[in-house]
Amino acid sequence: MPNAIELLEQDHSAVRKLLKDLTETTNRAEKTRQELLSKIKNELQIHTQIEEEIFYPAFRNADRKKHGELYHEAMEEHRIVEKMVVPDTEGSKVKSDEFAGRAKVLKELVEHHAKDEEEEMFPMARKVLSAKQLEELGARMAARKKELQKK
Repeated sequence: MPNAIELLEQDHSAVRKLLKDLTETTNRAEKTRQELLSKIKNELQIHTQIEEEIFYPAFRNADRKKHGELYHEAMEEHRIVEKMVVPDTEGSKVKSDEFAGRAKVLKELVEHHAKDEEEEMFPMARKVLSAKQLEELGARMAARKKELQKK
């Protein structure tokens, strides 16, 4: 069973691949684009939910003074992607250059967010959360992820 950080890094890898595949499509790949965007949206929703419900609170509570700003920055990035960028991308014509541009922006935002977590948040979390705590969080997150995938 992966610990919390390993689980989140696996999610990052899966979403990066889907985003790469999406941005490499052409305007003619209507069905492929729709399928990929749907998968990406689903993956991001589940990932965001387990982070916000389980990982982020544990991270922030481990050291509120040091982690508060990073916590709120991550939450804001989630909000922008979920409430603005994904709906805008879904609202564009799949065969258009506009869709391609929005898909690229989505990819860049998600990759930036994942990189911030991997290079800043996760190393900080490893310092303040024990291996046992990370394993327990990972088990809770994996169970919650399974639950959300059934919906």
